[in-house]
Amino acid sequence: MRILGINALFHDPAAALVIDGRTVAAAEEERFSRRKHGKRPVPFSAWELPEKAAAWCLKRAGLRPGDLDAVAYSFDPALARPAEAMGLDDPWDHLRLTYAREAPGFLSTALPGLDPSRVRFVPHHMAHAASSAFAAPDAGNSSVLVLDGRGERASHLAARRVGDRLEALHAQELPHSLGLVYEELTEHLGFLRSSDEFKVMALASHGRPRMLAELRRHVYPTGDGGFHATGVPWHELCAPRRPDEPWTQDHADIAAGAQAVLEETLLDLVRWLHGRTHDSVLTLAGGVALNCVANSRIAREGPFSRVWVQPAAGDAGTALGGALLLSAGEGDQPEPMTGADLGRDWSDAELGAWLKTAAVPFERPPDIAATVARALADNAIVAWFQGRSEYGPRALGHRSLLAHPGHAGNLERLNDVKGREQFRPVAPMVLADRAAEIFDGPLPSPYMLFVHDVAEQWKDRIPAVVHVDGTARIQTVDPAQEPLVARMLSEFEALTGLPVVVNTSLNTAGRPMVDDPRDALECFGSSPVDLLAIGPYAIRRGDLFRSDDGGGLR
Repeated sequence: MRILGINALFHDPAAALVIDGRTVAAAEEERFSRRKHGKRPVPFSAWELPEKAAAWCLKRAGLRPGDLDAVAYSFDPALARPAEAMGLDDPWDHLRLTYAREAPGFLSTALPGLDPSRVRFVPHHMAHAASSAFAAPDAGNSSVLVLDGRGERASHLAARRVGDRLEALHAQELPHSLGLVYEELTEHLGFLRSSDEFKVMALASHGRPRMLAELRRHVYPTGDGGFHATGVPWHELCAPRRPDEPWTQDHADIAAGAQAVLEETLLDLVRWLHGRTHDSVLTLAGGVALNCVANSRIAREGPFSRVWVQPAAGDAGTALGGALLLSAGEGDQPEPMTGADLGRDWSDAELGAWLKTAAVPFERPPDIAATVARALADNAIVAWFQGRSEYGPRALGHRSLLAHPGHAGNLERLNDVKGREQFRPVAPMVLADRAAEIFDGPLPSPYMLFVHDVAEQWKDRIPAVVHVDGTARIQTVDPAQEPLVARMLSEFEALTGLPVVVNTSLNTAGRPMVDDPRDALECFGSSPVDLLAIGPYAIRRGDLFRSDDGGGLR
């Protein structure tokens, strides 16, 4: 079966292609349109489709729209209720439902040749669940927990994978939503709602949960697999922050309280779920599953032996989940993800042609990994553009900014390069076989979805990646899966004695992650990055701005 998955209704529009149970391609529309998150999650944008991402997925497989057996649209309007009936203040939500009902026609217009009757509505949270339960490696029969802002009428799903089927166990109906509560706080703290929730998580590490008792009055588990989460009086607890104002200790403290009550509620939910299933494996999806601090607490204190999180846990992942769910329903055996590198790539020849067209001076060193390692050892900042782009919000060694972790000033330096708030941490990538001696937490951790305590004897050696609370959100690198990144790390360790490199996303604040060569060149040219490693080629900033000969291979 050839099935295209589509996420479009709320935010992070994306497309994914599954053929005979195998994930062939997946990409977010923002990487093509260059609009962060693809669009804002307002009813008036609900009609916008991931047209470019869908077209690219089909092109990758050599398919036309008419070749598809089905299209999975990750929202089922038949399950929805009016916003006012769910206790939501969203007077224009009916537009979303109208657009969702008309999605088959919109898709057939966007993808000429597609039979609109092949579009099938998939419940939003079942698509989330499938994106995790079916994509997780070595999961088998397992439990799955989904938490986000909202779906058709709920904000949560507890389910179980049994063979190639998903069985729903419990859902928490709206208006109760852990995701919406966290979004409200994001907006209250002056950040962009449905976009900057990760900033609240980072800010929480700077605070004390002194408002926890009050927050527990409004956010708490109900003991039956659900929870209460609504009506938090944010203005009574803390003055709001304007986007142009500095944050205060009150802001950090309320963030710490919200983070703590979120974690407490999640722990109750996973314990309830384990009591129903007695599985050893838990998989997570939904936007709340991008909260790596909470994930680590679930892994550390929860009853499951292993926790796996979908790297595209937000709504973008429902494109993949919807396609996997339909595929499994048609008898295909879903294959686990082998990595998040499911997006676009270019051959060495194609990259060379891009560089020649751009008329920039470049070289092709004998080993780009060794060249980058030497530059990092000399404290250069390196833009790293290699292979297929990542699906999901994390840079995982394909579209990354790299730096030396041994210089504390590199945190401020990278945040300045990216135009980010200085309270935000950067992440370490580490060779998988060295991780346990440096970091304490769930291992392996290939997708940066858990935080780990940094061993005391290493904190002074890699200060740039140690957050204020002594933790780091790590990415472990397996040489079998990421040979080029692993070789770079090995070369860097040989030069410095450190098997760790700073890794953050290759973009600047408010812009999507770099995806194609033009994006890479624009980002490199407009920010103080010392070296661009693009495929086997290297562009040095000094050469770029000294060049007067039209560029070319050196």
